[in-house]
Amino acid sequence: MTSQAARSHMSIGEVLALLQGEFPDVTISKIRFLEGEGLIEPERSPSGYRKFTHLHVEQLRFILTEQRDHYLPLRVIKDKMAEGFGRPRALQGNDKQEIRLSRAELIEAASIDEETLAELEDYGLLAPVARRYDEEALTVARTVGALARFGLRARHLRAVKAAAERECGLVEQAVAPILKRRAPGAIGEADEVGRELSALLLDLHASLVRTGVRSVLGR
Repeated sequence: MTSQAARSHMSIGEVLALLQGEFPDVTISKIRFLEGEGLIEPERSPSGYRKFTHLHVEQLRFILTEQRDHYLPLRVIKDKMAEGFGRPRALQGNDKQEIRLSRAELIEAASIDEETLAELEDYGLLAPVARRYDEEALTVARTVGALARFGLRARHLRAVKAAAERECGLVEQAVAPILKRRAPGAIGEADEVGRELSALLLDLHASLVRTGVRSVLGR
């Protein structure tokens, strides 16, 4: 990458700084949430950091304006973006295929063994649907496989599962009033709120873990 190209990219913090003057409530979690929904698609550096361009900033400004001024749901904003910016690659029908792995395929893709997979299922960390494993199951299997290098097995992760279930309970508590309204679009609104809450809880969880680890290390 040339120095000129490098300067054309921004970090998520720099993007946030550009937007907060006009949108004081925008957060890094919100930007990540919109990325997860496929409305923007920043590049990634080899180390995994997001690299934003000015086009991404304009896309975000458009999304936030539509939400603030017109109260539009994300699915409608996606359609408007397809007309104004060109359809984001993540939204194209054939661009991203759903992962449906057999047991043998999951073991191979996650680089784990049969014993580890059986243990994951025994402790409720993942479960097949119609004898197939989805993308989340692959992520869990890969992560647990990586943790095994540090002597952590599925049986050690019950506390993590319990914490995740409690956080899901918080999301359920927040979206329940929306679903009870039974108004048109309530399911879509609840889904959007649930996803954004999930992103916020993940950020909070990660920060608390980092703080705890620093305390353990005496830092």
